[in-house]
Amino acid sequence: MAENGATEGVQQPQVQMNILGQFIRDMSFENVMAQKGVGADVQPDVSVQVALDAKKRQAENQYEVMTKLNIESKDKEGNVVLFVLELEYVGIFNISGIPEDQLHPFLLIECPRMLFPFLRRIVSDVTRDGGFPPLNLDNIDFVAIYRNELARRQQAEAAEQPQQ
Repeated sequence: MAENGATEGVQQPQVQMNILGQFIRDMSFENVMAQKGVGADVQPDVSVQVALDAKKRQAENQYEVMTKLNIESKDKEGNVVLFVLELEYVGIFNISGIPEDQLHPFLLIECPRMLFPFLRRIVSDVTRDGGFPPLNLDNIDFVAIYRNELARRQQAEAAEQPQQ
């Protein structure tokens, strides 16, 4: 056994990840406050929902990873919707050197983590340009989102299994 924990003579593949491109696939910002004429003296309560998706592209080692945000801001007191922002942000990645059994978590954890600063900036700019204070998203725990989705799928599969 070598000192670094790898087996001697076995070459570990070098992990490589490149962002080939990133873009907004779909975005909608609805300023409900302006449409309804709600007063400017409100206390916002913001909820953020995050969904992730990844798929293989036709080119070798290329993957498309999408982060979908649904953000809704309501007045704490009147429960009136102030604004709604829906955003689908996509990154195209070239990834090699990842073992097949580790690719799925890599795509849904590391790739969104790499895109997050750009996503945060878009949300901040759109909310500011929409007439609200810029919304600076807190860091998103992509590991927790991944684990929650795995647990949800396991529960759904268990519920579908016939009882004996």
